[in-house]
Amino acid sequence: MNQVSQVLSQSDDLPVRTSGPVHSGKVRSVYFLEQADSRRLIEERNYPIHADSQLALMVISDRISAFDCAWRSRSMSGVPGKGTALNAISAHWFGHLSDSSGFRNHLLEMPHPMLWVVQRAQPVMLEAIARRYLTGSLWRAYERGTRDLAGADLPDGLQRFGRFDEVLFTPSTKGIITGISGVPEHDDAPVSPEIIEQHPQVFALRHAADLARIRDPLIAGFKLIEEQLQASGRLLVDTKFEFGYAPSLGGEPELIYMDEIATPDSSRIWMESDWRAGAPRELSKEFFREALMRQLSDADVLLDASRMEERKAVAAATPLPDELFDQVSQLYRDEAKAVTGRESPIPERPREEISEVLSSELKLL
Repeated sequence: MNQVSQVLSQSDDLPVRTSGPVHSGKVRSVYFLEQADSRRLIEERNYPIHADSQLALMVISDRISAFDCAWRSRSMSGVPGKGTALNAISAHWFGHLSDSSGFRNHLLEMPHPMLWVVQRAQPVMLEAIARRYLTGSLWRAYERGTRDLAGADLPDGLQRFGRFDEVLFTPSTKGIITGISGVPEHDDAPVSPEIIEQHPQVFALRHAADLARIRDPLIAGFKLIEEQLQASGRLLVDTKFEFGYAPSLGGEPELIYMDEIATPDSSRIWMESDWRAGAPRELSKEFFREALMRQLSDADVLLDASRMEERKAVAAATPLPDELFDQVSQLYRDEAKAVTGRESPIPERPREEISEVLSSELKLL
């Protein structure tokens, strides 16, 4: 198989009928459907949502983003099989969390391994982050002497990679929040629950009490996923959920899970045996981030927010080894199989396959 032809790097240029501009994120593109098409699909495909809901298509790519930049290898503009692996993992966990808690999510259908039909939701401007182990940005802040990060009050004397007795809730901003004391004006800035409750509208919450309605399913979802991953010897180290408001079946605004959930892009995962040996090995995008740090002679450009423009130039001018992308591909597909019990496919002609589904099955081209 030709790996280059199997990679879908651009996913925002399909000729879908939309109600506005296509939103292109780090790895997914979102097409907001016209109301007539939304109503037709809700009726034809019996989606269990309010008839006036707006639908969207989410087309995942195989792009890999790290340190807020997209990266490519010498011959590939994405990682083969990454998109299908992410979709398979998210769909699996969305289903399990809905079954266990009744807390809804936006996913309605996956008519192709790289395509979702979702209920459009108005996002809450928070990354709801849950942590079980002292690592990553939390460890870096702790090592610098910080003991209170996003409301997590940590004692002295903790060790790197240590396990917390309780799951920590450490939210951060989604986008740049300005004019609020105690909130740094950059994306992914830690923010305390107290500040969020004082300024709910700033974070697109309808009510201050809705923060608890985010925290509770986040912690419950983390524990469910953690328990199931342990069956394969894996530890859920930390993860982020995203939430939004969408019409309930009765038409009232309702908080639901959205975006993706517990994937190698949004979580850290370790093998328990590695952790107990004191040498956790990353089974997530952290593996790629660490490889980048080793690849670049000036790794500080990846960590210094003031050097963002320089970082983008480095990413554009630095093709990475194909072997690294092959390793990432295998890691993501292995994680998808560990979660779902099935091999995730690598479409041979992803763009053509998606277009065929959009045309013949969904009738949106």
